[in-house]
Amino acid sequence: MIELTGVHKSFGTLEVLRGIDLTVESGTVTVILGPSGSGKSTLLRSINHLEKIDRGRVRVDGELIGYRQAGDKLHELGERQILKQRAKIGFVFQNFNLFPHLTALENVAEAPISALRKNKSETYERARALLGRVGLADKADVYPRQLSGGQQQRVAIARALALEPRLILFDEPTSALDPELVGEVLDVLRDLAAAGTTMIVVTHEIGFAREAADTVIFMDEGRIVEQGPPARVLDNPRHDRTRTFLSKVLS
Repeated sequence: MIELTGVHKSFGTLEVLRGIDLTVESGTVTVILGPSGSGKSTLLRSINHLEKIDRGRVRVDGELIGYRQAGDKLHELGERQILKQRAKIGFVFQNFNLFPHLTALENVAEAPISALRKNKSETYERARALLGRVGLADKADVYPRQLSGGQQQRVAIARALALEPRLILFDEPTSALDPELVGEVLDVLRDLAAAGTTMIVVTHEIGFAREAADTVIFMDEGRIVEQGPPARVLDNPRHDRTRTFLSKVLS
């Protein structure tokens, strides 16, 4: 499903990604752990070209993301082509990013109608079904300001699903929530995982990683330090840096 090869990204003199190689299989859940500044969010944003990489390749379903290759050179795609690629890659941000002037139903239906020119009545019907899937069937006509943080994040997940993406990227989807609201969002992620949705989740929720992930990745200083099944990485990490991080997170 996803293949990253030699991905580098710098912001000025700060090298944020230092040669990332990663393969994610279709239908699996990958959880990325790591301290702040380790490059986790930049890695996610590179997958759908929200961040332009400096070197390397990103492919989704074999398709080069953000660029076309001519010989040995890469040429960045036009904005319309990039948006078309992004429509196949769902992205759920930590701060929801809902349109405040649209209802929950309108937020979910907006992209399929405006970006993909989907039939309006069919799209609204599907949007209602997606709100039901995340437990918000009764909030269709409510505006974001009238929803709790957990409810807003669930609307954001429904919105990502509305485009029928090949995979969904989650950038710390519970970090902006009050502790008592975290569980309702994680329940939705567990349901998606059980349904075979391909997901990459940046999070500090170790319990979710242990329960739902097929692969856990630990990043530090722009590199993948360790990756493997949750039981091995979380319970028997091979690297000192991973052990140090987990000892602080789990304490």
